[in-house]
Amino acid sequence: MEILSEGGSAADAAVAACLASCVAETVMTGLLGGGHAIVFDAASGETLNLDCFVAVPGIGDERREGVELLELDVPFGTELVHYAVGIASCGVPGLPAGLQALHERYGRVPWAHLVEPALRLARDGVDFPQAHAACLAMLAPVMTMNEGARIYSPRGQLLRTGERLEQPGLVRALEAVAVEGPRSLYDGSLAAALLALMDERGGLVGRADLEAYEAQWTEPVEIEFAGTRVLTRAGLSRFPETLPLLPALRGRSSAERALTLVRTLDTHGAEGHTTNLVTCDPQGSVCVLTTSLGLGSGDFLPGLDLHLNSMLGESDLIRGVLEPGGRMGSMMAPTLALDHRGVALAGGAAGGTRLLSAMIQVVAGILDEGLDPQEAVSHPRLHPARGLVHLEPGFEESVPDALETAGFEVRAWPARHHYFGGVSVVTRSGAAGDPRRSGAAALLPPP
Repeated sequence: MEILSEGGSAADAAVAACLASCVAETVMTGLLGGGHAIVFDAASGETLNLDCFVAVPGIGDERREGVELLELDVPFGTELVHYAVGIASCGVPGLPAGLQALHERYGRVPWAHLVEPALRLARDGVDFPQAHAACLAMLAPVMTMNEGARIYSPRGQLLRTGERLEQPGLVRALEAVAVEGPRSLYDGSLAAALLALMDERGGLVGRADLEAYEAQWTEPVEIEFAGTRVLTRAGLSRFPETLPLLPALRGRSSAERALTLVRTLDTHGAEGHTTNLVTCDPQGSVCVLTTSLGLGSGDFLPGLDLHLNSMLGESDLIRGVLEPGGRMGSMMAPTLALDHRGVALAGGAAGGTRLLSAMIQVVAGILDEGLDPQEAVSHPRLHPARGLVHLEPGFEESVPDALETAGFEVRAWPARHHYFGGVSVVTRSGAAGDPRRSGAAALLPPP
């Protein structure tokens, strides 16, 4: 909001907000991760996807065998989810290059100024919200490995809701990013620190991997839905393949609506820990940016408090042979919906397997059912997975009965939970962040 009020573009605001999230949301994302974005430029009418996701290491002669991955099961709600972490799970980070690409193509504010809000948060520390405390409790075996114990368990016990998250090393890291620019991670001081840790602990990322990394601009996938042109990216989410299959929900009873959603969505896929943001400037340009570390490797750059990604340990993201320099697969699906007036909806989601179901329910809720953004985001969600339907509380009693009659097993959750994804959305009628992940939205005052 600070950047927008000073005349910054949607891309400027997205860069600043993302850097801030790398301080305030470190249980879900970080500078050594990767992401995907979609940008609508109001001046030109151009819409482009940006791929800054994690790449596969091993370019040139630096390919090497890493240390063994650490296998562990993480309790996620009522389920145990398998992960593999450790230094050898870290792929080539792409987020800094992506932020640089956004700023160079669409930015108006000097780079160093965009780092200032994140630097203030790093210097002051940030309050730890309830959703992050709940996530930390699940991820404790990874988040408190090595240097992480000092950050997330500073007094011998995990941080709790409302306590202060202190990451002083991020001040030094962000100062390097402000002075050296995002390339610090590829050929500057942050690159040197990352390569030293790789050498010390047996990681796979080498100098040639960092120097070769580039963010990539691509054309979005376009589909029709509810009278709009929906622009997004193809990928593991299957969002552009699934949305057109969804019959109209408007006017259906609660039971019919749930059955329609379940029959369209029943699937499975990758798990992950991700964050999403949406920015819109007064000129009408929009940026949706989704980022993640995966679970996180459990390794932190010493003295810099930067957590390494764990994408090479996310088995559900691996499709076919991994070629050095190639991009890993991703569930991310930042999305725009355009009509004759311009952008009608801009949104994205976090949530691994639940990303698709969360996005479908919110996008259909707004574009098809006519809900306002906060109502659509806060509405109770369902998530089907191979015949088992997870239900948040708040559905009418007819819903579980109808699902069971149709042959589905139903698992009712006792409370709203971040298992069901985290959606951020902006429309002409307002904006919404997801309360399941302590999300929030803010609007500029009218001119």
